[in-house]
Amino acid sequence: MIIRGGSIVSDTFTPKGYQHVTTYFTVKDANQMIDFLKRVFDAQELNRGMNEHGLITHAEVRIGDTIVELSEENDRFPPRTNTLHIFVPDTDECYKRALDLGSNSLYEPADIPYGERSGGIEDPFGNHWYIATFTGGEGRGYYR
Repeated sequence: MIIRGGSIVSDTFTPKGYQHVTTYFTVKDANQMIDFLKRVFDAQELNRGMNEHGLITHAEVRIGDTIVELSEENDRFPPRTNTLHIFVPDTDECYKRALDLGSNSLYEPADIPYGERSGGIEDPFGNHWYIATFTGGEGRGYYR
């Protein structure tokens, strides 16, 4: 590990291209989840490991600069839900795509005082996504 000015600039414990904290989804129908991530968030599939029954044992997609991992639920690892805050170029368009693919609205896109345009959805797998575009300025709260 190389530390400069109190910040890690290089490490040997994290694979190249990965962040230190990685979201992991365990869902029913991981194939459908990958399709959802591709169509809503423009995810790029990196790999997909399957078992003899055609179920995903481990898959990885990249959304922007972030790798997201997922697998099919099973007896040992039942489905779990997550809550994520994601930055996208166009909140309204991304929100609409999510609704078109079966998501439920948590709140419609709106300009938020802390410097972002944000809309919330619950995806078909029960996960909550706070879809946002940073609008600049100092705002109140988050971005100070």
